[in-house]
Amino acid sequence: MTLVSARELVSAASAAGTGIGAFNVIHLETAEGLVRASALAQLPVILQISQNCADYHGGLEPIALATLALARRAQTPVAVHLDHAERPELVDEAIALGFGSVMFDGGALPYDDNVALTAEVAARAHAAGVYVEGELGEVGGKDGAHAPGVRTDPDEAQAFVAATGVDALAVAVGSSHAMTDRTASLDLDLIARLRRALPVPLVLHGSSGVADAVIADAVRAGMTKVNVSTHLNGFFTRAIRERLAADERLVDSRKYLAPARDALADEAARMLRLFALVGADTVAR
Repeated sequence: MTLVSARELVSAASAAGTGIGAFNVIHLETAEGLVRASALAQLPVILQISQNCADYHGGLEPIALATLALARRAQTPVAVHLDHAERPELVDEAIALGFGSVMFDGGALPYDDNVALTAEVAARAHAAGVYVEGELGEVGGKDGAHAPGVRTDPDEAQAFVAATGVDALAVAVGSSHAMTDRTASLDLDLIARLRRALPVPLVLHGSSGVADAVIADAVRAGMTKVNVSTHLNGFFTRAIRERLAADERLVDSRKYLAPARDALADEAARMLRLFALVGADTVAR
C-alpha cells in the first residue's frame, strides 16, 4: 500500500456506513505514530496538516514533504489532507505539493462569502483532481468557529453543497475544537437529517471532546470522516511527562519522544477501530 487520496478512503467508508479516522500531524513524531497506528489497526488513515501546523513549521513544505514521504512508505492506505486552510494560497500550495485532498475553512465567514470563496477554491482543486472539504456552521474552540448552540441547517447545507461543488462537508452538530474532556453532546437526529439531505459525506470536527459511544452512534447516524487532534496529543504529552519524571537526567529527546510516539500510535489504532465499528472497540471507554 502507499499514498492514496482521501477521496478513496472517505468514499469507501461512506458506502460501507462506517467511519474513517482523520488525525492531525503536529510534527514528524506524530506523523510516524499515526502511520504506525494504521499498520497496527490494519485500517486506512488520513493524516491532516492544518494551517496552524504549517505556520508552526515556518511553512507548509517541510512538514508536508516529510508526511507525504511517510505515507508513500506505509504498509496500509494513508492519505495526506490539508486541514482548516483559511488562506486560499495555502490550498494552492498543498495542491502543488501533491496533497490529494484539501479543506477550505470559510465557516466563520458570512454565508455568501463562504460560498463564493469555497466555490473558487473547489474549482481550482477539482481542475487538479483534488478532493475538497468545505465547512458550514461554526465549530467552537477556534475564535468562535462551531460555538455551542450553533448548528448546520440541512436546507442551507444542501444549497451550499450545490453552489460550491464540495466533495465533503464539515458540519456543526454539537462538537467543539480543543476540548480536553469528552463531554460534548452530539445532535444525532440532526446528523441523520443532514445525511439524508446531502449527496456528500459528513465530517465531524472537534471529535476529541466526544465520548467513544457517542462517536460510534454518530457514525451509525451518518457521520463518515472523524477528525481528532487534542485527544491524541494528550497521550503523546502524558507519555513525555512520565518519561521525564522517571529520569531527571534525561537529555536525549529521542528517549522520551519514542514512547510518546508509541502511546499516540496505540490510541490512534484503537480509535481507527472504533470509527470503523470494529468489534469491542465500539464499546464506550
